[in-house]
Amino acid sequence: MTGWLPPLYHTTMYGKYDVMREKSQADGDDEFLRRVRGFLRENLPNDLRDAVRYHRAIAPSDHIKWQKILAAQGWATPQWPVEYGGPGWSPARIYRFHYECAYAGAPDQIPFGVKMVAPVLIKYGSEHQKRHYLPRIRDADDWWCQGYSEPGAGSDLASLQLKAKISEDGFVLNGQKTWTTYAQHADMMFCLVRTDMSEAKQHGISFLLVDMKSPGITVRPIVTMDGAHEINEVFFDEVRVPAENLVGRLNEGWTYAKYLLEHERFPLTGTGKMAREIELIQELTSPMMREMQPQKAQAYRSRLAELKVRLALLEVSLERAMAGAVSGDGVGAKASMFKIRSSELAQDINSIAVDLLGIDSLRIGGAYAASPASGMAGYYLNMRKMTIFGGSNEIQRNILAKSFLGL
Repeated sequence: MTGWLPPLYHTTMYGKYDVMREKSQADGDDEFLRRVRGFLRENLPNDLRDAVRYHRAIAPSDHIKWQKILAAQGWATPQWPVEYGGPGWSPARIYRFHYECAYAGAPDQIPFGVKMVAPVLIKYGSEHQKRHYLPRIRDADDWWCQGYSEPGAGSDLASLQLKAKISEDGFVLNGQKTWTTYAQHADMMFCLVRTDMSEAKQHGISFLLVDMKSPGITVRPIVTMDGAHEINEVFFDEVRVPAENLVGRLNEGWTYAKYLLEHERFPLTGTGKMAREIELIQELTSPMMREMQPQKAQAYRSRLAELKVRLALLEVSLERAMAGAVSGDGVGAKASMFKIRSSELAQDINSIAVDLLGIDSLRIGGAYAASPASGMAGYYLNMRKMTIFGGSNEIQRNILAKSFLGL
């Protein structure tokens, strides 16, 4: 760290020491931060900002609109190398940009294109794949989804069984994927398939790019307990994929999958969201805190203070790791640590919000639709997935035990 701290800590944690912020900008990035914040003030629509801040539904068109606004500014692909359209920012600037966008209430960039498949294409894809897909990802012309999990292959992803039979002109797919986020909107899927059944399970896997409009693909919704339709089952019945849509080499998809998972598990936007959430909690609960018995109010303040400290420590660790992630070295098994820490912290922040709001956190829709707390119940239920998706936290701890402890 070079003295920069997110707005939350200057205004609520350190209070009167806010004046020290500009003096601590030893790296000269104060002008960069002013540019980013000015851009967000001028270009992030207020209705979209409020929808994100108060956990209201965001339409696919809103995500696409925001991606195109970023693309017009040249900021849609912060992590990409300059030769592929990246802005050439330092690791610290990349982290700060993502933090500021999330903290301001900008909608997430749909990660499957910009942050997941694009790094794989840049590192392992053919020149044709790079020329064709990367500009379309940057400009939100294609919406991507991820074809990884299957009914019998979730955290144990290497057990996947979607078969891709090699044909004269490519591959023929038969099988199923599940928990496929936003498949109902997707134009393209990056997909792990089994191309050799005789190999050990980590081998014989290939990485394909699949047109979701291909004949033989069926998408069925899975409605989650918060009432949302984000995830799906996807069925493949004699689906043909051209040979040119194979990424890298045949049967080496597990290598590419692990590389992609490092990007998926690295929570670039998570800290900004959590800082924003803590501010929202303080905004919504400050009146009731004043009415509480002093001992009970102090217990909640202590819990909030602990969450702020945990978030500050996570931010320090993330910025330290960014240099390796962006330079191409990756973060390896450390991504598992970040996934564990960020997901558990996000759930703990959300839990204290529900505890403090009490019955108000359960009031959904109807007369309560305009209430700032009306989205909290759905958000709480949706957040239960954080410690499961991307490889459950139990699996992440096993990865850390093997990688760092030799167990």
